[in-house]
Amino acid sequence: MTQLKPLFDFYINSSIHVALAVLAMTYVTLLELNLPTDWSLLLFIFFSSITGYNFVKYFGLAKFHHRHLATWLKVIQVFSLACFLLMLWFALQLRLQTLLFIAVFAIVTFLYAIPFLPSHLFMDQQKNLRNIGGLKVYVIALVWAGVTVLLPVLNNNLGFSLDVWIMAGQRFILVMLLMLPFEIRDLQYDSLKLATIPQKIGVKNTKIMGLLMGILFLMLEFLKDEYSYKLILMTMAVTLTIFTFYCVFKIKTEVIIIALFG
Repeated sequence: MTQLKPLFDFYINSSIHVALAVLAMTYVTLLELNLPTDWSLLLFIFFSSITGYNFVKYFGLAKFHHRHLATWLKVIQVFSLACFLLMLWFALQLRLQTLLFIAVFAIVTFLYAIPFLPSHLFMDQQKNLRNIGGLKVYVIALVWAGVTVLLPVLNNNLGFSLDVWIMAGQRFILVMLLMLPFEIRDLQYDSLKLATIPQKIGVKNTKIMGLLMGILFLMLEFLKDEYSYKLILMTMAVTLTIFTFYCVFKIKTEVIIIALFG
């Protein structure tokens, strides 16, 4: 068991698990909309997710400590470079309009990690999207919804029907619901400058917000012209709402959520 721990740590720290989650959500979109399985798109999303997440997580660390990087971080850098090259390879197989759409999210990812707002606008330092108070959770949810719903629809040259926009809205809500327990758990550690949802409205109101979002998530399904996943969606909405309500700091809630929903 001890021998497997380094592999598990690499699996988590290199963002493979997150990339599989994005891949799975995209595949669900293909299933729901009866779209053909496009492995070029799916693999592009997988490798770009690893590249993007590792860039956001480790850019600052590698920038300031590049001469004394730990071995594990060097391995992740090499792995990320390989994923970046594979991402470029699969990008060449996508439609031009898809690539233009992807460019928007690439810019958002870049600005999420790189300080771009001038320091004189703030009291302490330059800001990136990640450090702008209250914006982080919405940016993440928006990018996930765009990549896992709108991107495969666009690449298949399918029109953005009402069902597609409803699905994108549900995906946005789903990612928000997944993040609320983390926001509550990290309340005692997060800087006040982050202006997270629990910091702004309190833990109780955050839980109420999660309940209302879970209800909205489910109700949106009944607005679609075609729906066949009501039971699954209901289970997900109820489970995530329960996690939001009963999230406690001593329990590693993220392990349970990852196990259930990838």
